[in-house]
Amino acid sequence: MHATSARATVAGVSMKTNLLERLFHLRAAGTTAGREVVAGLGTFAAMVYCVAVNPAIMSNAGMDRASELTATCLIAIIASATMGLLANLPLGLAPAIGSNVVFAVVMVQQMGVPWPAALAIVCLTGIVFMILTVTKVRERMADGMPDCLRVGIQIAVGLTIMFIGLRNAGFVVGNHTTLVTMGALSSPAVMLTFAGLVITPALVAAGVPGALIISIAGLTLIGLFVPDGHGGTITHWPTRMFAMPVWPSATAFHMDPGYIFHNFFYVLPVIIFFLCTELFGTLANLLGIASAGGMLRRDGSIPNATRAFAADAAGTILGPVLGTAVVAVYLESVIGVQMGGRTGLVAVVIALGFVAALFLWPLFMIIPPQATTPALVMVGILMFGAISRLDLKDMTQSVPAIMTFMFAVLTGNLLNGMAFGTFSYIVMNVAAGRWRNVTPTAWGLGLIMALFFIVSMSMRH
Repeated sequence: MHATSARATVAGVSMKTNLLERLFHLRAAGTTAGREVVAGLGTFAAMVYCVAVNPAIMSNAGMDRASELTATCLIAIIASATMGLLANLPLGLAPAIGSNVVFAVVMVQQMGVPWPAALAIVCLTGIVFMILTVTKVRERMADGMPDCLRVGIQIAVGLTIMFIGLRNAGFVVGNHTTLVTMGALSSPAVMLTFAGLVITPALVAAGVPGALIISIAGLTLIGLFVPDGHGGTITHWPTRMFAMPVWPSATAFHMDPGYIFHNFFYVLPVIIFFLCTELFGTLANLLGIASAGGMLRRDGSIPNATRAFAADAAGTILGPVLGTAVVAVYLESVIGVQMGGRTGLVAVVIALGFVAALFLWPLFMIIPPQATTPALVMVGILMFGAISRLDLKDMTQSVPAIMTFMFAVLTGNLLNGMAFGTFSYIVMNVAAGRWRNVTPTAWGLGLIMALFFIVSMSMRH
């Protein structure tokens, strides 16, 4: 009996292992199922904040917050699982916080577009993305990106994610004289972040498996005992551990495409804005994340790029159907990649995390930014290593890369960095008599970025 049971258990484990191998090709990627699971949990822990933040943003458009929470989880589950199973890449997808601010504040509040019509506009851009993906236009654009801009984008992604983490944790605060400065060391939140910034790199340097997720979990637990200065603690213990999700009936299947046809020229600038933002935002994130993990092919192209873009486009089409807006690859996916994640199993684990979040979201909401910031900073430091690929003596290569990450960080917008880096790359190569080195992708990117700036200026007015 015992021998039979043992053989059955071994057979069951073997079948599961073979299934994972067939789906994700773990051995070829040089990874293991255990490493992929840990990497997926690390990425999920870093991006689960969207479950709370996205509904709060969308509520500014008059949309039901409870429905938005469920819609956020559902689209993250579907889009991330699609990315993992279709493209076999370790990328997490969820509603894009930055673009959804434009959705709620600019389109709905400032322009007066009803939110059902705004959802239809986003869905339309997703359809355009899919057409560009199927025709492989997006993949050709990615393949034709000059390497110096790839380096600049990777560093920009790393520095941006560092700054976002430090700002959200209160470690970096505004200042009237210097614009930014370090938060007060007398603040318990700042000191907890400071401790994490010292301990987390030490764990990574020591080669501790799962160092980043250990850091996030440990700092979250410590936060239960650290005062927040307002009578509570940095980590708030949830009042309940389990909550049933609410079906998003207040927002799902409420799109109004008719508004677009009756007001096409009025909404055209915001359509172009979303097209540019998502088209190049996703491209930048994919290049940055793939570069950070050494996942680019020898020719510098992204593996399974067309399928990755298709998963992204499908999410942006389906998101508005469920009642949430733009869906994008999250920069926080870099965490899983730096933890050794290399296959779509990471994305599937992320999707399963959001399944749990549907029911256990009060528990996941206790992770404070002070716990995730050290991991984000460590990832940014590791990504900065791409600068070694630059020939700093060649100004036509070094200046565009530096302009890319400098403007991205200083303006708080990755697209600004891509635009200035591209403009400088084109102008400097033409000035140096190397205009033949400028790829068609660079020319096209420069033209579209110029159009993007024109549209952005019209939206501000």
